[in-house]
Amino acid sequence: MSDEHTEHGEHTGTDGAAQGRVRLRDRPRSAAAAARAVLHDLRAVDGAVYGAVAATPTPALDAGLRRLSHTADHSKISFAVAAGLALFPGRPRRAALAGVGAIAIASASANLLGKRLVRRPRPDREAARVVVGRHVPMPESASFPSGHTASAVAFATAAGVVLPPVAVPLGLLAWAVGYSRVHTGVHYPGDVAAGAVLGLASGAASLAVGASLTHRRTPAS
Repeated sequence: MSDEHTEHGEHTGTDGAAQGRVRLRDRPRSAAAAARAVLHDLRAVDGAVYGAVAATPTPALDAGLRRLSHTADHSKISFAVAAGLALFPGRPRRAALAGVGAIAIASASANLLGKRLVRRPRPDREAARVVVGRHVPMPESASFPSGHTASAVAFATAAGVVLPPVAVPLGLLAWAVGYSRVHTGVHYPGDVAAGAVLGLASGAASLAVGASLTHRRTPAS
């Protein structure tokens, strides 16, 4: 009788261990399935918001946002602001340098890493019926993340920290640039949101590099 109990216990222990191993193997699959479901839902929301923006008539804004989006190509607006700030010594000039450094980091991160890794296709502007009056040339690069937004936010972050009076104007400008990319139909809102996060990180990185260089140049007391 005791042998039967022992054998039964051994089988029970073996079965329990096997079930445990199965559960452990299933965990990565469950996590991957959950991640795919979340990603699917996020893309659905992203597409819905993009469609809502496209379907909302805004004739008073279309021309201005189209010009803003086009003018922001290659960070021309930020570089123009940086050139103006650089004319003044002290904090304005340091803000310009920090901002330009942040643009360099953001642009490289977005174009050399983000777009090449994710390779998200651009939105179908025609299918969404984006008003032709909003159109800017559709870029050939991948959609994610928005490089325009990343660079604008990066410049605003770095320059705004060094020179606080320009933080709000540059922040509003960066927000407008980001929205203009959705309004003109060349980006999904998620691309812009990711670009903004990348811009914040790039601005912080530029400030950290600047602080490190300043510390090295400062003679020890």
